[in-house]
Amino acid sequence: MATFNKVNSFVEALAEKKHDLGADVLKVMLANTAPIAANAVKADLTELGAGNGYAAGGAVAAVTSSAQTGGLYRLVLSDPPAWTAAGGSIGPFRYAVLYNDTAASKDLIGWWDYGSPVTLAAGESFAVDFDPAAGVLTIQ
Repeated sequence: MATFNKVNSFVEALAEKKHDLGADVLKVMLANTAPIAANAVKADLTELGAGNGYAAGGAVAAVTSSAQTGGLYRLVLSDPPAWTAAGGSIGPFRYAVLYNDTAASKDLIGWWDYGSPVTLAAGESFAVDFDPAAGVLTIQ
């Protein structure tokens, strides 16, 4: 499983009320350009081109739970729908990027690096698999 990497600006954006992780629409998009911790908004990245089963903006990752217990907050998201290549290939892409689609600037939250580029041939699928026990992120 790929490891989640937080975007540095997420901490400030959270403190300044740009994110309501329990209510905002969160999305996952695919990219082949490496995100860096200094990126802040969706426009800082080059998203994979739309087509062949991939829609611009990516897919919604619905909130399963957003709660704290004993001072530890955990965000759990449902897996977004899998992308299935149809009529041609999707990719290459290497990164799945989580961002807040509700925020005016489409603020970034973080990304997963899959280690090497992935290209889906027609009929092949790719799914981002979120950990339902550990959640996507925790804040202490």
